[in-house]
Amino acid sequence: MTMKKGTDLLKDLFDITGKVALITGATGGFGNTITTALAMAGAKVMATGRSADKLKPLVEKIIKEGGIAAYSAGSPIDHDDVKRVVKKTVDTFGRIDILITAAGVNKPGAIVEQPLEEWEMIMDGNVKGTYLFCKEAGKVMIDQGDGGKVVLLGSARGDLGMARYSAYSPSKGAVHLLAKTLGCEWGPYGINVNAISPTVFRTALTQWMFDDQAFYKNFLKRIPIGRLGEPEDFIGIVIYLCSKASDFVTGAVICVDGGYAAG
Repeated sequence: MTMKKGTDLLKDLFDITGKVALITGATGGFGNTITTALAMAGAKVMATGRSADKLKPLVEKIIKEGGIAAYSAGSPIDHDDVKRVVKKTVDTFGRIDILITAAGVNKPGAIVEQPLEEWEMIMDGNVKGTYLFCKEAGKVMIDQGDGGKVVLLGSARGDLGMARYSAYSPSKGAVHLLAKTLGCEWGPYGINVNAISPTVFRTALTQWMFDDQAFYKNFLKRIPIGRLGEPEDFIGIVIYLCSKASDFVTGAVICVDGGYAAG
């Protein structure tokens, strides 16, 4: 193999120009940042989520800033919707190179008090939705015959227990194991499957943690880097996992948590 040097090497390793990326939960705190970043890095992005009213302005903004994007609304836990979104991605852009599952939900509650319906909602939103998109996008990638990249959004709580998280923590643990399982299953097809495991990041759902100074200062004691995460902290790891740079990385659960899980 001829070794490239300097900027040529870096450009080749991390270049995702022209790649087709399907992102679920595209209007959420993580999904919005990821969708925009991939588009600005040169990928063609298909944004999906439940609300067309939220997806449309996101896509319009990306296009206005010079990116290539489209959207398709649908429920991530409705198999027919998932099939339709995957088909629209292929119909629009011709293929799927990257799948990122950023859709998710949480509602803490004590196990003896939490309604079964809430547990089912969390498990469906975090596990079933991820499974269905992997299932349908995976078919496309396998049929294409030239590999692909899949990035699942896990959580530090997928490996660490927490009171009142008897639905959320097991759901994210399932996501981590799905990444490992599909990493084994799809390795022969050249499809890399990995999960990202964050701790608390600033989103609409977690803003209260930043506003509550007592909670914020106490939580920081667990984070060696000394701050909570911002959605932008995801960009580097996502580009890495979607590019050639990660071709020999699969079935991994990568912590993006400021050192939270290390201590």
